[in-house]
Amino acid sequence: MTRWLVGVVGAAVAVGVVTGCDVPPAPAAAPGPSVVRPPAPTVAASPPATSAPASPPADPAPACPEGGVRLLEGAGDSAMGLRVADVRLVNCGTQPYALEGYPEIRLLDRKRAPVEVAVVHGADGITSAPTGVEGVPQKVELRPGQAASLALVWRNLVTDSTVPAAEGWVLEVTPRAGAPRVELELRHSVDLGNTGRLGISPWKATAR
Repeated sequence: MTRWLVGVVGAAVAVGVVTGCDVPPAPAAAPGPSVVRPPAPTVAASPPATSAPASPPADPAPACPEGGVRLLEGAGDSAMGLRVADVRLVNCGTQPYALEGYPEIRLLDRKRAPVEVAVVHGADGITSAPTGVEGVPQKVELRPGQAASLALVWRNLVTDSTVPAAEGWVLEVTPRAGAPRVELELRHSVDLGNTGRLGISPWKATAR
């Protein structure tokens, strides 16, 4: 009886061992859900800082003409065909500049051809009204930067339809005897009609 029980138990243990070898291992745990992270946003590199463009240099002052003076077109006036204009002569040089009496005047048209005109001292034959061209010639000395003025008077009048009207757009001035001629391109023409007469004043000292 005892041998039988021992045999049974031994057989059972043997069967258990054999049976245990045939049992498959427990399945591995299923992997958890994958976490997919979006890629970090790409930060664009800032462009290199650039300095603001430099302002263009101011236009240099025009060079002083050979004679040391330049002409400037001044104010003008007109009424009932009577024209009055002012021209200034500025000492742009480094030495004093002396004037006396009347300058020599010449008018040119748009094509720079001479305009036929009689230049008279004062307003004789043009008007009897005061216009600023009157005055006694006197010596005027301009220090550097100072100016003298010259008044012009004429009539815009057409008295003969067969004679072309004259119009001056360039003023050539010889300020004093022997001096280089100075040229001024006018913004407002000397519209003489066909009167052919231009009155001028002597040089007068004036503020620049």
